[in-house]
Amino acid sequence: MKRYRNGEIWDFEHEVAVASNRQVILGLDGGTTSTVCICMPIMPFSDTLPDPLPVLARAVAGCSNHNSVGETAARETLEQVMADALSKSGSNRSAVRAVCLAVSGVNHPTDEQRILTWLRDIFPSHVKLYVRNDAVAALASGTMGKLHGCVLIAGTGTIAYGFTEDGREARAAGAGPVLGDWGSGYGIAALALTAVIRAHDGRGPHTMLESTILQTLGLSSADELIGKFIFSSLTVSETSQKWFGSVTKWTYADPSWARIAALVPVVVSCAEAGDEVANKILKEAVQELALSVKAVVQRLGLCGEDEKNSFPLVMVGGVLEANQRWDIGREVMDFISKDYPGALPIRPKVEPAVGAALLAWNDLMKECLQEAYRS
Repeated sequence: MKRYRNGEIWDFEHEVAVASNRQVILGLDGGTTSTVCICMPIMPFSDTLPDPLPVLARAVAGCSNHNSVGETAARETLEQVMADALSKSGSNRSAVRAVCLAVSGVNHPTDEQRILTWLRDIFPSHVKLYVRNDAVAALASGTMGKLHGCVLIAGTGTIAYGFTEDGREARAAGAGPVLGDWGSGYGIAALALTAVIRAHDGRGPHTMLESTILQTLGLSSADELIGKFIFSSLTVSETSQKWFGSVTKWTYADPSWARIAALVPVVVSCAEAGDEVANKILKEAVQELALSVKAVVQRLGLCGEDEKNSFPLVMVGGVLEANQRWDIGREVMDFISKDYPGALPIRPKVEPAVGAALLAWNDLMKECLQEAYRS
C-alpha cells in the first residue's frame, strides 16, 4: 500500500480488519474555514436515494485552500482528514472505490491535475479520483448529485457556479478578497471595518459599527484595529521603528479571512438597529451576490429564451443562513426572482461533503450501467 510522505497518518491500517465486501466512497469539502470528509458505503443503483443517506463516518479539519495556507499545509490537512474518516469508519484505502475532493482554490485545470497527481500517490490504482471546486459539491448537495442549475455560496468567501444538463459550466466571483469577494462574509466585514476607520478619522459618517465592533473584539479604540509594521528595510529613526513595530494590532495580527468574516453577525445586528452605514453595506452585498447568480444564469441560458424556465438555485453558506430579521438570503432571492421567476431556491438537506460523495457515486453508477450495456 502506498504511504506517501506522511506514512504515520496511515498507521491505523495495520490494525483495521475490513469487511472484504464493503466498498466505500470518500467525499470531501475543503474550504477556507474548515475541511470535512465523509465516508459512505457504495449504494445500489436506484432512482430514489435512501433518506437519510448512510454515512459511516465524518471527520473535520482546518483550512485546505492552498491559496490561504500554502500547498504543503493544504495537502497535509486533506490527507489527514481522509485518513481520519476511513479510520473512524473501520475502513482502509483498499476498500475505497472512489474519492471526490471538492476544494476551494481549484480554479483551473492545472489545479485539478496537480491534486490528482498527488492523490494517485496515496490511493491504489483501482480507485476513481475526482477533483472539483468546492462550489460543485455545494451544488450537488442540493440536487443530490445531479449537476444542473446554479449554486450560490456565501460564507467566508463567495462564488456562483452553474451547470447545464449538457455539461456546460460557468462561474462568477470567487476570485478571493484581494480581487473583491464582494457579498461574502469577508467582504461584508471588511467594509464594516473600513467604515469604522473612516468614522474614527472623520472621513466617513458616524456609525454604531464603531462601538459595537470594538466592544465585540474587546478593544478600546479604533487605533487598535490598525496594524503597525516594522520597516526593517527602510532608513527610519529608532523612535519611529519602535512606534511602528511596538504593537501588532488586531486586524493584521492574524489576517485570516475567516477571523474577519466572523464579524458579519455584528454588522447585521447594527443594521437591524437602524444604522444607515450597516444597512448600506448589507444592501450592496445583496446586490453583488444576486449579480453573481445572474451572470452565471445568463451565460448558460438556464432561464430559457423567455427567461422564465425553472432551474434549481442552491443556496449555501453562513451569510445566506442567517435567521435574523435582516435576512440576506431572502433578500438575495427576492432580488433574483424579479428577473428570473423560474429560479427554485433550494436549501440543501445534506452537507457539501455528502454532495461530493454523491458526485462520485453517480459517476460510478454511470460507468457500471455503460459496462452492463456493452456486455
